[in-house]
Amino acid sequence: MSASAVFILDVKGKPLISRNYKGDVAMSKIEHFMPLLVQREEEGALAPLLSHGEVHFLWIKHSNLYLVATTSKNANASLVYSFLYKTIEVFCEYFKELEEESIRDNFVIVYELLDELMDFGFPQTTDSKILQEYITQQSNKLETGKSRVPPTVTNAVSWRSEGIKYKKNEVFIDVIESVNLLGLAAGEGAGCLLTTPHIHPQVNANGSVLLSEIVGTIKLKVFLSGMPELRLGLNDRVLFELTGRGKNKSVELEDVKFHQCVRLSRFDNDRTISFIPPDGDFELMSYRLSTQVKPLIWIESVIEKFSHSRVEIMVKAKGQFKKQSVANSVEIAVPVPSDADSPRFKTSVGSAKYVPERNVVIWSIKSFPGGKEYLMRAHFGLPSVEKEEVEGRPPIGVKFEIPYFTVSGIQVRYMKIIEKSGYQALPWVRYITQSGDYQLRTS
Repeated sequence: MSASAVFILDVKGKPLISRNYKGDVAMSKIEHFMPLLVQREEEGALAPLLSHGEVHFLWIKHSNLYLVATTSKNANASLVYSFLYKTIEVFCEYFKELEEESIRDNFVIVYELLDELMDFGFPQTTDSKILQEYITQQSNKLETGKSRVPPTVTNAVSWRSEGIKYKKNEVFIDVIESVNLLGLAAGEGAGCLLTTPHIHPQVNANGSVLLSEIVGTIKLKVFLSGMPELRLGLNDRVLFELTGRGKNKSVELEDVKFHQCVRLSRFDNDRTISFIPPDGDFELMSYRLSTQVKPLIWIESVIEKFSHSRVEIMVKAKGQFKKQSVANSVEIAVPVPSDADSPRFKTSVGSAKYVPERNVVIWSIKSFPGGKEYLMRAHFGLPSVEKEEVEGRPPIGVKFEIPYFTVSGIQVRYMKIIEKSGYQALPWVRYITQSGDYQLRTS
C-alpha cells in the first residue's frame, strides 16, 4: 500500500493544498502533524516518520514548505519518500522556485499535477518533460479538444516523445565526482585536512580519516532527432574481467543506480549501458567508489595563543595533483572562537574574510594550480581564551572544483548513437571533480 493523501503545508503547519487519493484517512488528521512535530523537536526525537494513533505522517521539508503524506496502512515508506522528492523536482521544473508564494499563485496547476503524479495512492506519471506536454502554465485555459493525454504516457518509452527533430545532433556527457570526508586530527593546537578520500585509516602522525567516499554521477544533455539508441562504455572493472582485459585503468563501480531508460537486463548480462534517452537534461546514473588515492589538496592549521588576549591561526594549503590541472573556486573555512574580534589577515594568494555570523574565516583562492603551496595567517583579539574549551572546536571545511579530472580515474571509453535514419551525431565529454561534505574534527 502507498499514500492515502498528500498535503502541502506552510511553515506554521497550515494546509495550502491537499489531495485525498483513497479516502481511508480523515483529512482533519493533518491537524495533529505540526503539534507532534514541535513536540518531537523539543524532545530531540525528531524523525522523518511521525505517528498519531493509527495515522502515520511521512514528511519532508523544502524551503518554507512541508510536504506530508498520510497513511494508516503498512505503506512502502521508501516509495512514498521517493514520490515526495520527485514531486518537489516536478514543481521546481514548473515554477523555478518552490515556496509558499509559488504554490498560492499556481494552485490550479498544482492540483492538476497532483492528479497526474499519483493515482489511488500510487505514483503514476512523474516525468516533468512528459507532464509539460499536456499540463501547461495556461492549463486552465486549454480547449477541450486539446486536453487529451499524449500517447507518450502510454508508450513503452514513456520518457521520450515521438517526432523530435534537431538541425545539429549532439550529446553532452558530464562525469561529476564529489568526494566526502570525515577526518580526525590529533594533537593540541594543530590539525590537518584531506580534501580527497583516502581509504587507509592512518593519514599521518597527527591525523586519521574516519570515513571517506567518492560519489559520482553521469549527466547527459541530449539533442538528438528521432528515437535513437545509445550505448555507453566505461572502464568498468567487471566488464574488463569478463572480456579478459585485466584491471589496468579500470574502476569498480558500487551502488550503481540508473535512470529508468537504461535496459537493466542488458547491463546485468554484459555490463553494456544501453538506453533510449529522454530529450534534454537528465541524470543517467549514479555510483559510489571505494578507492585509495593521493590527497589532492592538503591543509594544515596551527593555532597559537598569546597571553589570553589574542590568537594567531596559520593555515597551509598544498596542491598535490598534477601541475597541468587547476582547482577552481577553492574555499577553506577555518573556525574561530565566537568572541573573537579585531581580525587581521595576510595571505600569499587569494583573499580572507571574517564571517562573524558563522564564526569562521573564509580563505578564497580563485585558481589553485597543482604542486603549489600557499599560506594564510589570521590574527584575532580574544577576550576569553578559555571559552573555546567549553564551545569545542568546530570542523574545518574545504570546497573546490577541478575540471577535466576525475579522482577515481573513471573514463567514458565510447558513446555509440544508433538511429534508423543513420544520421551522424557528436558526443562531447567533460570530467569534473568537486568537493562534497568535508569535515575535520580536532581532538
